[in-house]
Amino acid sequence: MFVTLVALHVAAAVSTPLAAQTAAESAEIERLVITATRTARPWLETPAAVERVDVKSLTPGMRTDAAELLEGMAGLQVDTRFNFAQDTRITLRGFGARAAFGVRGVRLRLDGIPLSMPDGQAQTSSILLDEPSSVEVLRGPLAAIHGNSAGGVIDLQSSRPLQSTVSANLSTGSAGRERQHLRAVYADERQSFSGDYARFRTDGDRPSSAVKRDQWALRWYRDLGKQAELILRLDDNDAPLLQDPLALSPEQWRENPRQTAPQAATFGTRKSIRHRQQSLTLRARDFSTLYWLADWQLSAWHGKREIEQYLAFPGTAISSSGAVIDLSRSFYGTNLSSTVQPLADTPWQLTLALEQEQQKDERLGFVNDFGSRGELRRDETGRVNSRDATLISDWQFHPRWGWVTGARLSRIDFTVADRFIVPGNPDDSGEVRYQENAWSSALNFAVRDDLSLFAGTGVGFETPTLTEMAYRNEGSGLNTELNAAKVRQHELGLKLQRERWLLQSAVFVIDTDDDLLVDQSIDGRTTYRNATNTKRQGFELSSRFTLSETLSWRASYSWLDASFGQSEADANSGNRLPGLARSNFFQQWQWQPVSSGTLQPLSLRLNHQYRSSVPVDDANSIVAPGAHLWGLAAQTEWQWGHTWLDAWLRLDNLTNKDYVGSVVVNQGNGRSFEPAPGRLWMAGITLRW
Repeated sequence: MFVTLVALHVAAAVSTPLAAQTAAESAEIERLVITATRTARPWLETPAAVERVDVKSLTPGMRTDAAELLEGMAGLQVDTRFNFAQDTRITLRGFGARAAFGVRGVRLRLDGIPLSMPDGQAQTSSILLDEPSSVEVLRGPLAAIHGNSAGGVIDLQSSRPLQSTVSANLSTGSAGRERQHLRAVYADERQSFSGDYARFRTDGDRPSSAVKRDQWALRWYRDLGKQAELILRLDDNDAPLLQDPLALSPEQWRENPRQTAPQAATFGTRKSIRHRQQSLTLRARDFSTLYWLADWQLSAWHGKREIEQYLAFPGTAISSSGAVIDLSRSFYGTNLSSTVQPLADTPWQLTLALEQEQQKDERLGFVNDFGSRGELRRDETGRVNSRDATLISDWQFHPRWGWVTGARLSRIDFTVADRFIVPGNPDDSGEVRYQENAWSSALNFAVRDDLSLFAGTGVGFETPTLTEMAYRNEGSGLNTELNAAKVRQHELGLKLQRERWLLQSAVFVIDTDDDLLVDQSIDGRTTYRNATNTKRQGFELSSRFTLSETLSWRASYSWLDASFGQSEADANSGNRLPGLARSNFFQQWQWQPVSSGTLQPLSLRLNHQYRSSVPVDDANSIVAPGAHLWGLAAQTEWQWGHTWLDAWLRLDNLTNKDYVGSVVVNQGNGRSFEPAPGRLWMAGITLRW
């Protein structure tokens, strides 16, 4: 089956470097630190579908949406809501499809620091998107050993600044978009300091969708001897205004996709976010005089996230949780990992990781009195405590064979203490404990120096989040009847790496018992249920090809068949899982003339993206249509001595097509289409000394 499916693949891509960068990036792939093994391992010898993209090779933009860092990567469906009150919708091989907001089922990390909470939820809005220098995406069975909700891993990686610089960026675009980014770096032989400030404003692509957001970031890198490094990070993300124009019904979208739902004005729908986080990392390589100690890393982090959100209904019933959310979330964690080589002359490494994370949600709910805060309807504290231990073995037992295995033990405790106990609203306190384990095993075989095959299998799990356990369809109290989903993944793939051509292909089968799915979603009150069984199977192909010194091409194609299992007990038996497209295709052509002198010739990028139709409910009664989208970008650079000037222009949705940017799964009020705008333009300049 694998050979047959490979023959059917449509050529696709990992990243699109400039032609002049191809050789350098090929060398960089060979030094890639794979998240599956946490040890330096060549991409071609890693037994997993893993892709890496250099951020500099991506289409230039304002860097206000995480989708800009994930363009064209196989296995990912990244749906931009064009609504900054809601996070970008990210699914990976179907994981995360049920997310009403934020990211579920996929682990997010930045330089080893988790961006996902211990209960599995994550938000991309807390990231300073200018910071990552590369993005690595791990798919398949080896992701399971990253723990709760690890259907896949998106690992953002930054680089230590090595040169003192000052830079200023100014970007502007459609709908009053404007963004400024200032950056200052001081670096010497022992340490580096960097400070960033980013300001973003827009009137929004629809009425009542204005945005105000400011971000600060401070970094300190300090060498401790020749082999150790200390990294301190401070982040502050303040978004005092994120207006929410709401999704539209299919009828409203067909009538006028640029309109805002009337409820947005009636109830003043909006959100404000303040996210602050600090982290400290100490990492060392060959730090000990003991020959067998390869490297280790100790990380600690702490943060606080405050959210106020006005939903599109009053929430006056005494049994409701209100329609004004006031959430204060604090979180912290520690991680210690160490890699050892037990036998000096044997290519075998063991990695042990211990992690402890806590999350505390202070949640209040109030009546939405037509855009103002009314009476109290919710007052509770939720806590999540997670403890994990992971052991990974990486053994090159033959010059052509490599074997990676891993196991993870997890204990996750959920508790909720309810303080809003009045007649008609009983005590909703509760607690539940999940004790789960995950494992994976994968083999890699080097057919030739430029071609390898890999196969893997594994079992993972996904617990419900605090938000998903918050409501029941009937009655009150924590929904402790939800089980953790059990995920079994199997994968076969091949990789090819030549001087001008890089290709990766994979076929996979994923079976999930007790999959967590949206049951009902009505005006922000979403309940969940366990499906009896779901099945995902598909194939992916990604490739980049340098056709000449000036022309390169990359593309990616993903086909996914995701459906409910056959069961007489499930009315949706055999239906497609909502929120997922069967086909996603991306290609990019890039023309980059050879530079001469101080002027970098104008480079051009032409993008084409296709996403097939997407069902929005379990019954598949409503389907968002597919769409072909085209985009064009131009970029150039000048240099005068120690001064550089970069300039870029970008046009999205060249044909001005009306399409659905994202969907809200199982939306009970019928507003399930989140419309994308028409043609967009953006331009920017960066001056760097």
